[in-house]
Amino acid sequence: MRPAGKFVAGILSDLKKSTKVGTNLLEIDDFVKRRIESRKGAESCYVDYAPDFGTGPFAHYICTSVNDAVLHGVPYDYTLKDGDLVSLDLAINVDGWVADSAISFVVGNDPDPEDLRLIKCTEEALAAGIDQARSGNRLGDISAAVGDVAHSYGYTVNLEFGGHGVGRIMHGDPHVPNDGKAHHGYKLRPGLVIAIEPWFLKSTDEIYQDSKDGWTLRSADGSRGAHSEHTIAITDGDPIILTARD
Repeated sequence: MRPAGKFVAGILSDLKKSTKVGTNLLEIDDFVKRRIESRKGAESCYVDYAPDFGTGPFAHYICTSVNDAVLHGVPYDYTLKDGDLVSLDLAINVDGWVADSAISFVVGNDPDPEDLRLIKCTEEALAAGIDQARSGNRLGDISAAVGDVAHSYGYTVNLEFGGHGVGRIMHGDPHVPNDGKAHHGYKLRPGLVIAIEPWFLKSTDEIYQDSKDGWTLRSADGSRGAHSEHTIAITDGDPIILTARD
């Protein structure tokens, strides 16, 4: 699974560098499309993806969620403005194995400190969850670690969507909630690969699906959201972050 993780990580790193004020979300989508097409053995996990929580096939190559959108953002004709908070979520299959990762950042020269704080919280929660992803621990140890960081920042946690198993498919068992009870749940074993993905909203934990595209999840009160994710492998020792970026 390392080649898939490295490929996803590289694309997200490049996008973080190139995405700026004036970038159109459709340009981001096209960039990912071209990168996938240029890599032998690579396939999009999103184009034909049609789960029961979306409306029809996703039909794009990356999730682009901006400001009050936090998950499953469908790319559309929108040009980024100074201060926009952008979350990019990308999953790609390389030679039959999937990797999934997400990053959040603010474009422009005048970021809102509260946006940066929200992003930092998701990154710290992700790191805390990864640190608990060790053989012999329980799934609840990961969830509790993520949730503890969120609560320490004063954010509430939505449990409708969270992390998940990753392997031959993008979304598999087990579900990895962003809050939970330590020492409870599935016992972690070497060889298990999961995506841990904290996502939080600034002033609510309630979301709704945008009826315009049938996919994008937005905060119920219009507050901004952030999202960080890595695909990690449980081993006999330290967890391996398969989507680690340079």
